[in-house]
Amino acid sequence: MEAAAVVAAAAVEGRDRFGLGWRPELAAGILAHLDRIDLVEVIADDYFAAARADLRALKTLAAQVVTVLHGVGLGLASTVPVESKRLDRMAWLIEKTGATGWSEHLAFVRGGGIEIGHLAAPPRTAVSIEGACRNIETARRIVGSAPLVENIATLISPPMSDLDEAEWTEAIVCGAGAGLLLDLHNLYANAVNFSDDPISILHRYPMDRVVAVHLSGGCWIDAPNGARRLLDDHLHDVSTVVFELLRELGRLAPRPLDVIIERDGRFPAFAGLLDQLETARAALRAGRDDRP
Repeated sequence: MEAAAVVAAAAVEGRDRFGLGWRPELAAGILAHLDRIDLVEVIADDYFAAARADLRALKTLAAQVVTVLHGVGLGLASTVPVESKRLDRMAWLIEKTGATGWSEHLAFVRGGGIEIGHLAAPPRTAVSIEGACRNIETARRIVGSAPLVENIATLISPPMSDLDEAEWTEAIVCGAGAGLLLDLHNLYANAVNFSDDPISILHRYPMDRVVAVHLSGGCWIDAPNGARRLLDDHLHDVSTVVFELLRELGRLAPRPLDVIIERDGRFPAFAGLLDQLETARAALRAGRDDRP
């Protein structure tokens, strides 16, 4: 299904949806509380070479709750063409499981044949915009739909950049006709790490392109120059300031949003995650109620 079709379907449904990233450690809790979870997001790369039993389990999950796939290894934001075999696997996984959509990061992950093992921010230039748009179009052609694309966190400002992150991201999503998966903790981390105001940065993103949202937590680390940096680690609870950003996003974004909380480790009691989902619902609802 095209990203535009996914957006249209959400608009017809007319409501925001809230869910969790699927992790084995959270599986029992998610399945026991589907009445409070609207959707789940599954890391696609974990299933590209999955056994049949695991694929059947994922298909069964998708039959019970809205399921979307999230890629981590395509390297869309690169002048290097995305590997068609990876896109073939994404198309295959969507077809096998019945997932309703997919997303990937605006990052590069390899160069010169070397896997760097990290989501890295490329120079924000016209050249990287062109490469990202070309790769998104290739993805649309092979998979059958364009991915939602996600802003990433970075501890260094990409050298040789001509644009700020919001300008660069807008040029890509508008140029490629793609929806935006806006990670609010990534936005917050980048803002505070480079002495910017998170709310001001949020206002610079193209609100009409925002289709989905990631919420997560992080921790402060010491930098070599004696400063401190906020690390996006998905190991901590969503902070109050990120919920405040979600409220402001609710006021600004015209489309229904899919809001996903990501947690990769140091898992709290599942009731704590459900509480964070309810806080997210309340924050977004407050923003919606405050719209002009």
